[in-house]
Amino acid sequence: MKVQSYLSFEGRCDEALGFYRKALGAEVTQLMRYKEAPAGAPSEAEETGCAGGMPDAEKVMHAVFRIGETELMASDGRCSGQPKFEGIMLALTASTDAEAVKWFDALAEGGQVMQPLIPTFFTSKFGMLTDRFGVGWLLVVAQPG
Repeated sequence: MKVQSYLSFEGRCDEALGFYRKALGAEVTQLMRYKEAPAGAPSEAEETGCAGGMPDAEKVMHAVFRIGETELMASDGRCSGQPKFEGIMLALTASTDAEAVKWFDALAEGGQVMQPLIPTFFTSKFGMLTDRFGVGWLLVVAQPG
């Protein structure tokens, strides 16, 4: 069994994918826009998609992106413009303090730091933040052994 995270950026998926490319070196491995939906997809009259109708043709229906060894899925969701990621955080494990600082600072741009990167009893660097899209991140440096 495999459990994966699926992030709904509520109309800001392209922006988020660009941000994660820059901040973390994310690689988009799949991307399908609504205009690429196969025949038989819901019509504009159906109560699906953004604001109850079909989303803008350029919006992201489904994307897969990779950060390091982790694969995440994403879309524009219902395009409300207000993504909410409550009760969940994505954890990043860095190999070095410098890597943790680089990632933390990049993700914090336009976001909110909840716990600055600090040394703790369990690691040389630990911190938590919410990025500009509302996604919670926990960063930690791997300890040898």
